[in-house]
Amino acid sequence: MFTQIKTSKENKEIVSHLTRKLGLGTENIIARIAYSYSLSKGNQLDLNNIENSMGKEYSKSVLFGDYADIYIAMVCTHYNLYKTDKDIAKYIKMHVDEGLQLLYKEVEERSNIDGFDFLSEKINDGLSMTI
Repeated sequence: MFTQIKTSKENKEIVSHLTRKLGLGTENIIARIAYSYSLSKGNQLDLNNIENSMGKEYSKSVLFGDYADIYIAMVCTHYNLYKTDKDIAKYIKMHVDEGLQLLYKEVEERSNIDGFDFLSEKINDGLSMTI
């Protein structure tokens, strides 16, 4: 069962940078956004490509708060897994890592954007895709 994950060493600094730059709350909020953003891209990540675990450590309750069941269900649905699958933590870690990289790339390309505008654009883009 999933109890904690650790980001890659590189992403330890990236999550701190994004937290300061976007101003959306604490590092765990940025990690949640990164996780969800990565899953929204639809990529099926390969467990053979998992990065190191020398970065920021998050317990399940810190990373997902009161909504852990929902966040775990997201990855279970994405990979067609049962909630007790032994690989859930690895997939969560990989999607947090991938999401942090994706967010960092986008935010750095647009140096003058703040967190609220960035999230508003992403939500609007997502809503536009469903219409």
